[in-house]
Amino acid sequence: MESVSSTGRVVGAWHGAWLRVEGHWTWYRRYWLATLYSTGLQPVLFLAAMGLGFGSQVRAGPVTGGVSYLAYVAPAMLVAGAAQQGIGDSSYPVLSGFKWQRDYLAVTATPVSPGQVLGGHLIWTAIRLTLSGIVYAVIAALFGAWSNAGVLAVIVAGTVTGLACATPMVAIAAKTFDEGVRFGLIFRFVVMPMTLFSGTFFPITQLPLVLRWLAWISPLWHGTQLSRAVSVGGVGAWAALGHLAFLLALFAVGWACAHRFFYRRLVV
Repeated sequence: MESVSSTGRVVGAWHGAWLRVEGHWTWYRRYWLATLYSTGLQPVLFLAAMGLGFGSQVRAGPVTGGVSYLAYVAPAMLVAGAAQQGIGDSSYPVLSGFKWQRDYLAVTATPVSPGQVLGGHLIWTAIRLTLSGIVYAVIAALFGAWSNAGVLAVIVAGTVTGLACATPMVAIAAKTFDEGVRFGLIFRFVVMPMTLFSGTFFPITQLPLVLRWLAWISPLWHGTQLSRAVSVGGVGAWAALGHLAFLLALFAVGWACAHRFFYRRLVV
């Protein structure tokens, strides 16, 4: 009996992930204009409304760390936009890969593994978060929102925060089998309160003590504090490292859960 050797090629871990990134880029370069508002202009409009409009009525003082309200809220708005984008891009688009377009099933029929599909999604999410942060930072600079080169670190903080929010959402999407009803509930009862009460517009010390723990467990609060630490100051070095550690831990836990759920759903 003749032996039959496989003609398939083994795809390296990073190679397979970057093949998925290439697929995302092929789509994005044709339809990037359709995402321009949600990924670039929406945070800028919030900044104009809160930083220039409402902010013109807020005097610099101890609450703002001695800087203008525009400078105080600008890094927080970048991070808030990144968190919303990371969650949004990891909800319905991921569910679509499993349920509607079903491209995840098609891709994993090739030598690309479910883990590489997940890795490609996260790499692409990081790229988009960084690009959106750069666009926001450039436009905010025209408003005079930045006083030093710390804005570069703010962009990194936004990307880290967005990814820390994205991986748990990917895990939830991988365990969703209906039409994504839970996503609407998450956006309404988690994302919006998190944006409003995580120190984005005012310090959480203004909240009742009984409610502050909700901000302490919010990745957006940690990202906001980290972004202010590298831009306007007022946050100690050890505290900044603690905020970073929290975000990295959340990313790792979310990735581990999503990795497991991807294999459970895509490996027959």
